[in-house]
Amino acid sequence: MLQNIEAVPDSGEFPQAVDVVVIGAGIVGTAAAYELARKGVRVALFEKGLVGAEQSSRNWGWCRQQNRDHRELPLAMYSLRRWGELGAETGEELGFRRSGIVYATTRQSEIDTWQAWGTKARDFGFTSEILTPSRARELTSGSTTQWLGGVWSHDDGHADPFRASPALARAAQKLGALVHQNCAVRGLDIEAGRISGVWTERGLVRASTVVCAGGTWASLFCRRHGLTLPLAHVNGTAMLTSDAAPGVISTPLYTPTFALRPTIDGAYALSVSGRGRLEITPQLFRHARQFWPGFRNRLPNLKIRIGKSFFRGPEANEHWQMDGESPFERQRIVDPAPDHAMVDEALRAIKKEYPAMAALQVVRAWGGLIDSTPDLIPVISPAGPQGLLIAAGFSAHGFGIGPGAGRLVADLVCGDTPIVDPAPFRHARLVDGTELGKPGMI
Repeated sequence: MLQNIEAVPDSGEFPQAVDVVVIGAGIVGTAAAYELARKGVRVALFEKGLVGAEQSSRNWGWCRQQNRDHRELPLAMYSLRRWGELGAETGEELGFRRSGIVYATTRQSEIDTWQAWGTKARDFGFTSEILTPSRARELTSGSTTQWLGGVWSHDDGHADPFRASPALARAAQKLGALVHQNCAVRGLDIEAGRISGVWTERGLVRASTVVCAGGTWASLFCRRHGLTLPLAHVNGTAMLTSDAAPGVISTPLYTPTFALRPTIDGAYALSVSGRGRLEITPQLFRHARQFWPGFRNRLPNLKIRIGKSFFRGPEANEHWQMDGESPFERQRIVDPAPDHAMVDEALRAIKKEYPAMAALQVVRAWGGLIDSTPDLIPVISPAGPQGLLIAAGFSAHGFGIGPGAGRLVADLVCGDTPIVDPAPFRHARLVDGTELGKPGMI
């Protein structure tokens, strides 16, 4: 398990009844709990493991608008604004820095794609800069590649995955939200077709509304109640380096061979661009037809295998009763091993690109399980029995758009005017035969 995640104390009071239960204390669940508490809602946040211990602490930490699917861009734009407000508003350090993000490339096809994306993005009020070769060299000073160009989004930034979710959970507690870790929600209590509460491992908690922000576990949880939520999972690998060359790169950088983020402590978070491991599981078989168009183009960058997740975990055929141990208790935290070949590959790539980083070392590496929908757009939507709202399937975008997703959840729960049009995120599109089309930029 990652060791750098900031701790969150459990609330002393275990509730018998609240207005809203939020399941899952990743970035989306903690943001939703915080925004609901700001609206004066009595909310309890339940986490089967620890706050932020799964993908919300294992991602790149990028907070970007650039190269989002245009359906998702308004939510990403709101989220960047919210990232900029949350530190002062909560009194917590989320590690957010509005540093800009640079994409550099030697491929004209990528430049053409970014340029076409930017032309349409201007309709939403977002602008970025297509980089000339000289401008790309200026923004990647010290690199050895003669870049053909790139794109620069000066208004984007990055935050600290080890700090952000715990900070929002603590902020929610200050406003009266209850937070309970190592307390799995086993399922919904339903009366006459609507939610009346949740069954936790510590007993029944009454609530008329439940938000399922369970990340990789959301599909399994929904399936327990006969609700289809098509999710597939890719194992990613990331790592934290030493601070042997602080300041050489001052902004998040994406290249064809690696992606990097400077940390506020002077080190770097590093990953191999676009690579991962796909495990064959019962859940993948179940939804293979929907996912095949998207995965087909990614196959050269994916290692495919059958592993333990076929038999155990969020993608397996798990069964349980409300009064017995659930899969969420048997595996409190999904903690996949990193791919050490990818670790070595990323370290070689950055040292080759930046000779000044020749002494850079990997201090820690980890794996993470990324939950995706077939069209790479999340579900933020009512679904199933009355009173249930799903916020899942963030397709590697959840950290960056987490604050906006949390606010949209709170608006939908409270019946307030949504901060963005929720139609692109409706659950029904994934199950009613809607033609999803080709996934856009991610």
